[in-house]
Amino acid sequence: MKKVQSRRKFIIKSIFGAIPLFLLGISSYGKAIRKPFLHLSRLSNKAFMSNDIIIKTRPLGFQWETANPFLFCVHHEDFYPKGNKDFGPDASLAGRNIGNDFEVKDGWRMYHGDTVPGFPVHPHRGFETITVVREGFVDHADSMGAAGRYSAGDVQWMTAGKGIQHAEMFPLLNMDKDNKLELFQIWLNLPKKDKFVDAHFKMLWADDIPIYSSEDKAVEALVIAGSLYGIKAPASPPNSWAANPDNHVEIYTIKMKANSVWTIPADEAGLNRTLFFFQGSKLKVAGESISDYHAIELYSNKVVELETGAEDCQLLFLQGKPIDEPVVQYGPFVMNTKAEIQQAYTDYQSTQFGGWPWDSKDPVHGKEKKRFAKHADGKMEQKV
Repeated sequence: MKKVQSRRKFIIKSIFGAIPLFLLGISSYGKAIRKPFLHLSRLSNKAFMSNDIIIKTRPLGFQWETANPFLFCVHHEDFYPKGNKDFGPDASLAGRNIGNDFEVKDGWRMYHGDTVPGFPVHPHRGFETITVVREGFVDHADSMGAAGRYSAGDVQWMTAGKGIQHAEMFPLLNMDKDNKLELFQIWLNLPKKDKFVDAHFKMLWADDIPIYSSEDKAVEALVIAGSLYGIKAPASPPNSWAANPDNHVEIYTIKMKANSVWTIPADEAGLNRTLFFFQGSKLKVAGESISDYHAIELYSNKVVELETGAEDCQLLFLQGKPIDEPVVQYGPFVMNTKAEIQQAYTDYQSTQFGGWPWDSKDPVHGKEKKRFAKHADGKMEQKV
C-alpha cells in the first residue's frame, strides 16, 4: 500500500494535473516528443548509453511520453468506492474540481465527469485511440449512434479519421463493493492519406485476443497488435497504421513472474521501441537495473533480455515504424499543419461531426447491460 501511495504522489507532482487536454495548445514534433510535454522530458535526464540495447530511460507520470507513430499513453488506475444509484461514487465529491478532477484524492479521480467518472462527449480527428481495459467498465457512446460496454481484458480500437464525437464513461456498477478501474489509452497517429477516412471502431474482445505463454509459464503477454513468437494479434481496423505489417506496429501487455528471465525478439532497425515498466519492484533490462514506473527506449534490432527480482512485474510494450510526416496537435485534433488544425475546429463548429444523438453528455448503459457493442451500421455484438 505504501508503494501505491508513493507512486500516486509521484504522479501528482510530475504531470500537468488538472489541465484539460483541450487547453494544451498547438504543438508540433518531428519524430517523438511534443512541446507541451517538455516538462516531462526535463525529468528524463537520467538517460544513459551504457550498452547498445538501451537508448535511455525516463520516469513515468500520468501521461506517458511515447515515440512516433504513437502520440501518448495514459495509465488510468483508480480505486473507486461502491457505486450509487446513478453509477457514480457513493462518496462525497466535496473538495474536488468537478468537471476537471485529475488529482488523486482518496485513491480516485472524476476526470471530466460530474456524476459518473470519465470523459463526457468530446471530439477527435486525425488519429486512433486504443483503450486497453484491465479492470472495471467503460461505456462508449458516439456521434454515429454507436455504443458499447467493455470490461477487463477487452480492447476498443477507434479510428477517429475525419471526425467523431464520443463519450467514455466509467460506470461504477458494483453497489456492494469497491470498483477498481485500470486501463491504458494509447493514441496512435494516422498518416496524412488516412486522416480523413470514415470514423470506425472495432472491438477486440478478451476471449479473441491471443496470449503468448513462455515454455516455463513464467511469462504471459497479451498480443494486441503485431505478433510475438508466432502468436498473431487480431486484425487492426483497416485504415490503421498498424494494418500494414510493413509498419511493424506491436502492442503487448506483459506479465512476468518473480525470479524469471525472458527475451524480447529483435526486429528490423529504425523502429521506435519502448518498454513501460509500470508494476513491480526490480527489473533488469539488458543487464541494467530499472526502477519501477519507468520507460525504457530500446534499439529495435537487438534481442532484449528481461530479468525480474523477488516480485512479479508487469510491462507495456509499444513499437512501430515512425510516420515520416510533420505532426501538429491541438487538444483533440492531430493533423499535419496548423491550417489543418484550424480547419478541424471550423468543421467541428459547423457540423459537430454528425451531432450528438444521446440525451446526455455522459450516457451510461444501465445496470443490467452486459458487455456489448452496437456499431453505426446496426451490427450488434453481445458478450456474457
